[in-house]
Amino acid sequence: MDALSPASASLLADAILALHVGIVAFVVFGQIGILIGAWRRWRWIRNFSFRAAHVALLLFIALQAWLGRLCPLTVWEQTLRARAGQDAYAESFVEHWLSRLIFFDAPGWAFVAAYTAFAALALACWRWAPPQRARPGE
Repeated sequence: MDALSPASASLLADAILALHVGIVAFVVFGQIGILIGAWRRWRWIRNFSFRAAHVALLLFIALQAWLGRLCPLTVWEQTLRARAGQDAYAESFVEHWLSRLIFFDAPGWAFVAAYTAFAALALACWRWAPPQRARPGE
């Protein structure tokens, strides 16, 4: 990391931020799609790979919150921001940006509860609208 210039560190931090936003969008909009799709009987919401990735991400996020750890992407981004001489935030990615977007300030336990509830919803949907593995030839 010492050989990394501040400009390169800043660029990498921005790339990680973009990846993080994409993951959050996948988790949130994926869950919305699953709920609507189960009701509307959309076939794509039963794709096993999509659903497995979705629930695995949610379980990982909830576990990190329960353990009191920041997401590895947040840690990596903040390390790069510090290397670039930029300001870094100490709270979780979602907590930081959510408070900026809707001026919502909540204690850490509220985010643990929210992540846990979201993961529980994803697991309930796994049972309500179970994914299906593709059959050979599909």
